[in-house]
Amino acid sequence: MIIRPKLHWFRMLFVWRGSLLSRILPRLFTLVVLATIVVFVRQDYPHLLPDLTPIPFTLLGIALAIFLSFRNSVSYDRFWEARKLWGGVLNETRALTREQLTAADASDEQNRQFVYTLIAFVHALRAQLRETDATPALQKLLRPEVQETVIQGRFKPELVILDAAQQLRTMRKQEQLCPILFARMDQHLSQLSACLGGCERIASTPVPFGYSVILHRTVYSYCFLLPLGLAATLGFMTPVIIAFVAYTFLALEALAEELQDPFGTEPNDLALDAMTHTIESSLREMLGEPIDPPPAVPDNCVVT
Repeated sequence: MIIRPKLHWFRMLFVWRGSLLSRILPRLFTLVVLATIVVFVRQDYPHLLPDLTPIPFTLLGIALAIFLSFRNSVSYDRFWEARKLWGGVLNETRALTREQLTAADASDEQNRQFVYTLIAFVHALRAQLRETDATPALQKLLRPEVQETVIQGRFKPELVILDAAQQLRTMRKQEQLCPILFARMDQHLSQLSACLGGCERIASTPVPFGYSVILHRTVYSYCFLLPLGLAATLGFMTPVIIAFVAYTFLALEALAEELQDPFGTEPNDLALDAMTHTIESSLREMLGEPIDPPPAVPDNCVVT
């Protein structure tokens, strides 16, 4: 995810990274070339093209804009819900760490291992959502007796939560946790499971394919036919107007497609690597350990 400092309005016109222009530029160029051909054919061979007016395109453009707005709202709702779930992961892991360090009558090694288990959960969750390998991180953070079980498991984040619960049970048996604190911390683990389930629901339930097909066909049909309705009225200004209109519609469709999977690695997706680093740094700092600096980012950009 790219977050830039607030730019001057003029500089915003030329922003490239994260603007989706690089993704739609070939299609945009094709439409401009087509509009230019239509203008020249209209000038020299008007009988070859149908005599269309801008009126039907105006009506269709309004309907298409409403449909695009709905599609983007659906995608952004998924994006925002995913961000809230990761915010919940941050809150619950901090709460568990605070209670473990201040209220549990456990050894420093038990405290450290429990917090490391919470960090392992965050790494496992990110890896599951992005379908990457979390083995190196899990080998460093988990207890040796559970590493193989978790690494070979299919649902690694839930297995990590199970290990954290088993550690709480052991401390409860050793009377290092009072019943009230044990129940409270177990409730926090349940909230982590809820955040995990919410992320899995978003990742495994795409936007219905019919919406994407209808929107894609309508946008491209509209953009390819629009020069026929504007050439007679606008003449050689048609390619310019087509470029503006097509950029708006194509970029909105591309943005909706990008946001519908918020756990991906595209520029406008959630920055799971940076959020994982933030959570790990926060928990390590609570342990009193040194924290690594955040990863380097491009100049004039903040990834968070």
